[in-house]
Amino acid sequence: MNFILFDGPRRNHLLPFTFTRPVSEIRVGIMTLKERWEAFLKVSVTSLTEEYLSVKYPVNLEDSNVFIDASVLPSNELLKAVKALRSGEKLMLGELIIAYLAATSKTADELSDFNIVEFKGDIVQINNTWDIFDKNADILQFDFNLITKGRKSQPISSTNQLIHPERIFLEEGAKVEFSILNATDGPIYLGKNSEIWEGSLIRGGLALCNNAIIKMGGKLYGATTIGPFSKVCGEVSNSVIFGYSSKGHEGYLGNAVLGEWCNIGADSNNSNLKNNYAKVRLWNYATESFEQTGLQFCGLMMGDHSKTAINTMFNTGTVIGVNSNIYVPGFPRNFVPSFSWGGASGFTAYQPAKAFDAAKVMMARRGVEFDEVEANILTHVFEVTKKWRKY
Repeated sequence: MNFILFDGPRRNHLLPFTFTRPVSEIRVGIMTLKERWEAFLKVSVTSLTEEYLSVKYPVNLEDSNVFIDASVLPSNELLKAVKALRSGEKLMLGELIIAYLAATSKTADELSDFNIVEFKGDIVQINNTWDIFDKNADILQFDFNLITKGRKSQPISSTNQLIHPERIFLEEGAKVEFSILNATDGPIYLGKNSEIWEGSLIRGGLALCNNAIIKMGGKLYGATTIGPFSKVCGEVSNSVIFGYSSKGHEGYLGNAVLGEWCNIGADSNNSNLKNNYAKVRLWNYATESFEQTGLQFCGLMMGDHSKTAINTMFNTGTVIGVNSNIYVPGFPRNFVPSFSWGGASGFTAYQPAKAFDAAKVMMARRGVEFDEVEANILTHVFEVTKKWRKY
């Protein structure tokens, strides 16, 4: 049986992160949404996404396909229901179409004649950008149990101080020395060839994915995920970094999500709590307005390839688009459109040619080529986000 993850109706609520990737490539917990489904299904899956992303993320169609909403996380109960679908059936929970079996992809209207199979269980779904950090603790624990079940951690150096070592797991090549690892409040997972440098203070949950680094004196806690090939230091709380990004110096990042290829300058900080303790409103691309999150703690959402200079400050609930560069003193606005250059004193458009030159250099440092496929995706983002660059 062929399985395909489709973006679903929540895609625009997950911008700016889905400007540059399908919903299935969002990382939360230890894995991406796609990797988690593959772990459950025990087969490779592909993604059905926007046409401009499909060159990088091609879909594999066969005669019979199970299409699954990528924003929904798998469970044993859900897996059983998905695998039991027959042609012409759709699996639903309330108004949500979780999955359907068909030869080709269908719109909601085209699915109106499909027979409904009601799912009776509970689901976990990533509906909004803030769900990525807000649900990270539970999903990280779920992933830890799934990945480490029946396996034994690599040895942990005796130079470290450990609390609940049974909840600490090191993959092959992972290193940590002269640090404190406290897994009382959540597991600590170190992926392949990841490393925690000396003097770090870690309170789980933590997922340090493959080849990621926590530099000397890092202070991480509150269910934080550091994606592959990322580098972090300073204080990081309840945040998710997708991968290939750097927050390599002192400064605070809390209740935040960073995409790939981001760079946070030294001593940059984000606020995650309003002075009046009110619930945080956050820019929503789907409604083109600031939307109530229902959260008291909500920090920074930053799309791929965006960067800050040293000593940059962000207000509570700030959304930064793709390929923006924040570099002047003061707090910028709470919504900075993609391809913006400037800060509190004003912005100009960050032209793609200059942005691409920077991307080529940054990606080359990680051994990744900035190719025509990447350039075409970002050019499309530049065009579709013009309407918000009203400086």
